[in-house]
Amino acid sequence: MSKKDYYEVLGVPRAATEDDLKKAYRKLARKYHPDVNKDNPDAEAKFKEAAEAYAILSDAEKRQKYDQFGHSAFEGAGGAGGFDFSNFGGFGGGGGVEDIFDMFFGGARGGAGGTRRSAGPERGADLRLDMEISFEEAAFGVEKEVKIKRNETCDTCNGSGAAEGSQAETCTECGGSGQVKVTQNTMFGRMVNVRPCPKCRGEGKIIKEPCKPCGGSGKTRKTASVTVRVPAGVDDGTRLRVSGSGDAGMRGAPSGDLYVYLTIKPHKLFAREGQTVFCEVPISIIQATLGADIEVPTLDGRTTFKIPEGTQPGTTFRLKGKGIPRLQGAAGGQRGDQLVKVKVVVPKSLTDKQKDLLKVFADATGENINPEEKGFSKILKNLFGS
Repeated sequence: MSKKDYYEVLGVPRAATEDDLKKAYRKLARKYHPDVNKDNPDAEAKFKEAAEAYAILSDAEKRQKYDQFGHSAFEGAGGAGGFDFSNFGGFGGGGGVEDIFDMFFGGARGGAGGTRRSAGPERGADLRLDMEISFEEAAFGVEKEVKIKRNETCDTCNGSGAAEGSQAETCTECGGSGQVKVTQNTMFGRMVNVRPCPKCRGEGKIIKEPCKPCGGSGKTRKTASVTVRVPAGVDDGTRLRVSGSGDAGMRGAPSGDLYVYLTIKPHKLFAREGQTVFCEVPISIIQATLGADIEVPTLDGRTTFKIPEGTQPGTTFRLKGKGIPRLQGAAGGQRGDQLVKVKVVVPKSLTDKQKDLLKVFADATGENINPEEKGFSKILKNLFGS
């Protein structure tokens, strides 16, 4: 039996924010937790399903993999991307309901800062950059240097937040854990909420002499140069990840990533659909009638193409291998094709001599350019009926 889509499980759209995911999961957790649904045999399965969906979608890296590859991204990884349900305690009693609310809701219900924080290493935040590139850069790839503003580790205190010659001290309120527990009696029973320590604000450390350049945060705001490598064949809306180029992490944790969203400028001559390039080329009546060698613009420059005689307006010709390369060089960098549509241009003004020559041509082909009223009426009758 195929797995249900995680977004469908939580009842949220694919563009849901972190807050949307959290609200949807809280609602389902309250509804299906086995400790409050002892008479519903399906509650535990639905609860696990919701917990698994939230575990994946609330993690930025796992969500990216899921959006790209679906459930197959986590096959063989212990299910749910390595999510361990044992963290919730025993279902059906033994403090299960306290464990679930302690883990997911306790820190989000108030206390210092309103969110649960950890005194351990904390990965840096991911950043977003919107970048516009040309049609040709998207086709053949490009390397660009961009400027971004990000939080970097303070050079003065090396991220400790303490002034030179001093160091952070362990918080006496929480014993360095950064958390305090508050017990409450609710309709669900006795709940233990874990909240950030109000004294150290969840850090587990107290800085009595903060570093002046960073104000004790351990980070400073700087403008950095980052190299973005755009592979050949990208399309409009492609997202690139530059690993480790986001905000600096806390307490020795790695930096976040930079996500670059690409927009491709429209081209004056070309349009594209996937790997196929389209363009329109004007030709004269003489060229269409007699055939001719014409110059056609391509992404590689101009090339000569033979128009056969008797070419009709709107005819499309194919130039093999003149399209967009396959993304990431797959299949040996195989390129798509270019489709060239010819547009026969009718001259708007002719000299008397040119007109006379066209009349001679009409007479030679038996074409009546001034049909009599009677003959024209007969044509209309044949086309549309009496």
